[in-house]
Amino acid sequence: MTLHARLVRGRFPALSRHVNGRPASYLDGPGGTQVPQEVIDAMSNYMRKGGSNLEGPFVTSRETEAILHGARAAVADLINAEGPDEISFGQNMTSITIAVSRALARTWSPGDEVLLTRLDHDANISPWIIAARERDVRVRFADFDPDAGCVVEVDEVRRHLNPRTKLVAVTHASNAVGSVVDMAGICAAAHEAGALVYVDAVHYAAHNSIDVQASGCDFLTASAYKFFGPHTGVFYGRRELLEDIESVKVRAAPDGLPGKWETGTQSFESLAGVTAAVEYIASLAPGSDRRTAVRQAMGAIHAYEGDLSARFLSGLAEIDGVKLVGKTHAEGRTPTFAVSVGDMPPHEVAERLGEKGIFVWAGHHYAIEVMRRLGVLDSGGLVRIGLSHYTLPEEVDIVIGALDRLAAGADLENLPEPAPF
Repeated sequence: MTLHARLVRGRFPALSRHVNGRPASYLDGPGGTQVPQEVIDAMSNYMRKGGSNLEGPFVTSRETEAILHGARAAVADLINAEGPDEISFGQNMTSITIAVSRALARTWSPGDEVLLTRLDHDANISPWIIAARERDVRVRFADFDPDAGCVVEVDEVRRHLNPRTKLVAVTHASNAVGSVVDMAGICAAAHEAGALVYVDAVHYAAHNSIDVQASGCDFLTASAYKFFGPHTGVFYGRRELLEDIESVKVRAAPDGLPGKWETGTQSFESLAGVTAAVEYIASLAPGSDRRTAVRQAMGAIHAYEGDLSARFLSGLAEIDGVKLVGKTHAEGRTPTFAVSVGDMPPHEVAERLGEKGIFVWAGHHYAIEVMRRLGVLDSGGLVRIGLSHYTLPEEVDIVIGALDRLAAGADLENLPEPAPF
């Protein structure tokens, strides 16, 4: 199935804006995902009508409850959970993980262990380190090889597992270098050792289909703004675990699922946007039901972005002076690329590209352990370039041309512009 990027882009109002006579951006990095019109409308319509809190004996409260239940069902379809009661929401993935880590830590004893990876975003590292320290629990790290694609392999995870391992916290895909891990393999290895698995799917969610039942993970977190929605965190857990584990909450919060895992009043307008974001994805492909449509749409997105990645990597390989970190082929990665350009500081690269309407990121990208492992944490990190399903092939060529000029020490004047859409 082919994804027509020009038709997709027509639903993203920000992509039609111009800055100083140029398109707002040729592409957006992983932290700058655009929001389709359907999401904007859903959120503004909720606020325009005037919403209410939950459990009120009147129509606006019942409408809000319907929005909350609808968002749970939408995310359940997005990740193939068994039911909406396995889905809860929070401010963001980081806040959710801090709360969940405190809850899970209550089940640990001194001498137990947790296994983290050096490929993860710090939001899936620091909360577990803090919780482990409070419970006198040992922290281990699974490593990756910078010269072999920057992937945490199943055998590397298995090497650190033992009967004392209580939790494996692992990213589905690196937000810094784009590497995708074998999630089903890691979950199987962890479960063989009796450990639970907590997955950070924030970066992965925008680029490929998630299936928590197929992977066998115990918990999974994501952020809706990565899959074209608002800034809201989503949390999945296997029902029996969510029921059995005592959550960290105030007394007035529900004791049952899924409300026991939500801290305080939710952003209901954002939840309307979450549902709209899932519906947007589903609209990109046919399907007998929303889950089927989402799976097919994410498959199409993955295939289209794979073509963009191959185009980008092929062009990058022709440039002297630009170094890519991570996989050099499109398979086993997301369309997110970490590069350095000669001796130019990463932030200078990003600034010079940004002046020409090419939006990329520079720094550690909150992937502290990744940058430390690569030896660039103290020297400014790396430039991160992210493609998406609304990126056009000619925009990829423009970015390649700009990088070629920077590597050669040339200016960026008179860059070509993508054709109108």
